[in-house]
Amino acid sequence: MSESRPVTPVNSVRFISELRDPERGTLLQLSADGVKLHTQDSDRSWKIIDEIPRFVTDEHLESFGHQWTRFDVAHEAEDRATFEAKTGFLLSDLQGKRILDAGCGGGRYAKVCGEAGATVFGADHTRAVDKAKHLCGHLPNVHFIQADLKHLPFEPASFDFVFSIGVMHHDADTRKVFDAVAGMVRPGGRYSVWLYRRNQWWQEILNSGLRAITTRIPSSVLMPFCHVGAILGGLPVVNKSLNKIINFSAHPSYQNRVCDTFDWWAPKYQYHHTVEELSVWFHEAGFTGLKVLPPEKSGRFYHWAYDHNLLIGSGVNVTGVKR
Repeated sequence: MSESRPVTPVNSVRFISELRDPERGTLLQLSADGVKLHTQDSDRSWKIIDEIPRFVTDEHLESFGHQWTRFDVAHEAEDRATFEAKTGFLLSDLQGKRILDAGCGGGRYAKVCGEAGATVFGADHTRAVDKAKHLCGHLPNVHFIQADLKHLPFEPASFDFVFSIGVMHHDADTRKVFDAVAGMVRPGGRYSVWLYRRNQWWQEILNSGLRAITTRIPSSVLMPFCHVGAILGGLPVVNKSLNKIINFSAHPSYQNRVCDTFDWWAPKYQYHHTVEELSVWFHEAGFTGLKVLPPEKSGRFYHWAYDHNLLIGSGVNVTGVKR
C-alpha cells in the first residue's frame, strides 16, 4: 500500500461498529487519531485510507485494481438488468435489506442496490474499492472495505442477501471463497453466485495455453492486445465466430470490451466450473430451493451454444436460500 496516499478516518461510527477482526471475529475500535482500526488489546491494526478500511493489499489481484480504476464500465440500465438476471433478485424487493456485494469491483452493482434502498457493504480484495466509493459517493447507505473474501470482517450470518458476480473463480481456491462468503448469509437469506463456465475440452486447452503466456506479460504490454480484441469485438462477423475460439469481448461499449478482455487474459488465477459442481457446493453449505439462473442474453443459437458449453466467458449461475 502506497504511503503517499491520504490516511483518513471512516466517516460513519455505525459503519465501524459493523466491522470485526477478520480472523478472530472480535469487535474493532477506532484509534485516537482516527486513522486506524485496531483490536481491543491493540495487538492488531488496519489502516483507513480515503475513508475505506484496508484489511489487505492487492497481492496477486493487482490487475483487477488496475482495470477497475482505469475504465468506466458502469451503465445504469444495463447494470440493473444484469443484476436482476445474475442474482434472481428483483430490485423492487431490496428496500431495507442488508446486502453484501462480495467482490464489488468498481461498485456498479453496489450502486444499483443502494439506489434501490438497501444498506450495502461492498468488499473487494483490490483498490477497485476506490472507484466504487467514487461511483457511490451520493449514497450514504453504501459502504466499502478492502478485504479478503475468505476472511471478511463482518459478523457471520448477518446479511439478508449476499451475491458474487464473476469473482470467486479468480482465487487460488474457488470453493474456499464460496464457503467463506456463504457463512455471511443469515438463515432464510438468499445467496447468488456467478462463476465462469467450463467449456469444451479443446476450448479449455487453447485458452489455458494462451493464458499461461498472457498472465506473465506486464499489463503495459498486454493492454494493446486487449485493444485489438476490443476492435475485433466491434466487428459483427468476427465477434460471432472468432471469439468462440479465443476469448475477447463483444460488448457494445469499447471501454467495456477492453476491460472485459483484459479481465480474461490478465488475472493469475482463473478457474472454470459446472452447474452441477456449484449446486453441490450450495447443498453442502446448507442452502435449499436452488435455482439455476438462465443466461441474460437471448436467441435460439445463443442458447444452443450456451447449453453445449461453447460460449467462452459465459457463466454458471445459481441462487439459493439458507436453511
